[in-house]
Amino acid sequence: MMKLQPTSNVYKVVEFILIFILAPISFAFNYAVQIKTVIGVLGLLYILFVLFKIERLKVRKPNLTQLKKYFTIILIRGLVIIITTIIFVWFTDKNVLFYVPQNNPRLWGIILFVYSFFSVFPQELMYRTFYFSRYKSIFKNTTWLIFINALVFSIAHVLFKNTLVLLITFIGGLLFALSYYKTKSTMYVTLEHAIYGCWLFTVGMGDMLGFPS
Repeated sequence: MMKLQPTSNVYKVVEFILIFILAPISFAFNYAVQIKTVIGVLGLLYILFVLFKIERLKVRKPNLTQLKKYFTIILIRGLVIIITTIIFVWFTDKNVLFYVPQNNPRLWGIILFVYSFFSVFPQELMYRTFYFSRYKSIFKNTTWLIFINALVFSIAHVLFKNTLVLLITFIGGLLFALSYYKTKSTMYVTLEHAIYGCWLFTVGMGDMLGFPS
């Protein structure tokens, strides 16, 4: 029997289904948290191995001129998100609007730190750096490459069992995928993701994402 090579498209399709569809969906079911943690850690280690040993990822020095250019886009998108979410929280449950930063700033700071470094960065490494490096040979059409990225990013949040979360993360996935496709910068898209996500916790939408609001 011919050995399946990690660089072959067949291998990549199987890998994609396991990592981006079956594993995230399985997290929505009730089984031991310890097992879910092991799956998550092993998955991250596998992704790092593939990125550096198979895809030969090189850590590039950030292009500061490019980042300054796209930072304007973050500000514009951020302003839209700020206005939209304040209106949403005000009309759905105004009691939680800015509740955590006002009543427990220490907890708020801890949430932002933990979320940015232990959630956002691994997500972007997996869903942008790894995904675009591995699957551009499968989803050759750019539109489909970006759309499917947003779709599987939304699927990653199915464990919250909340339709609004799936919609928000799909839209976020589109924004982050477009940003990564244009900049090819993990640092940039991590910064963008962290800014938007931290704002959601700040404005009072953290509870639906597994953090206090």
